Amino acid sequence: MRRWLDRLYDGAGALGAFCVFLIFVLMVLAGVGRQMNWHVSGLNDVVAWLCAAAAFFAMAHAFRHGDFVRVTLLLEAVSPKARRVLDVGCLLIAAVAVAYLTWSATSFTWESYEFAEMATGLVVIPIWIPQSTFVLGCWLLLIAMVDELVGVVRGEKPSYQRAVEERHAAGDFSSDV
Repeated sequence: MRRWLDRLYDGAGALGAFCVFLIFVLMVLAGVGRQMNWHVSGLNDVVAWLCAAAAFFAMAHAFRHGDFVRVTLLLEAVSPKARRVLDVGCLLIAAVAVAYLTWSATSFTWESYEFAEMATGLVVIPIWIPQSTFVLGCWLLLIAMVDELVGVVRGEKPSYQRAVEERHAAGDFSSDV
């Protein structure tokens, strides 16, 4: 199960990176198109949707690899037992908050689907299509949060803490800047 979940998070991160690449391609195409008097206005809608998709698809991967902003000043000053309690408390609060976000996003997108709501920009498509990337990203982050919470409750060191320690051991302190 661990390998499957790690592949899921890595796949989501790769999908987020692919969205960023598509943004690059579309922005270059729009720049060239404007110079050649092509009509490229609709690309802005697609780029906006890809920005949201890139952010939400990459969240679970970033969370698991210690790339979320975390304030560790208190955690580094307490005993390992107290740190574990604080980690469990924070992960529990985060999981509840992300569960609520996921429920809300899923409900909102389902309503868009049920009412056949269309995008209001230049690219007119059912709005649930770009909204679904938000929903999938929320579900992936919720799975990652619960996965992490279960691991910490079982006594494992959090994956984000291991990732930061591995970077520090390799001499990479760029995440601390």
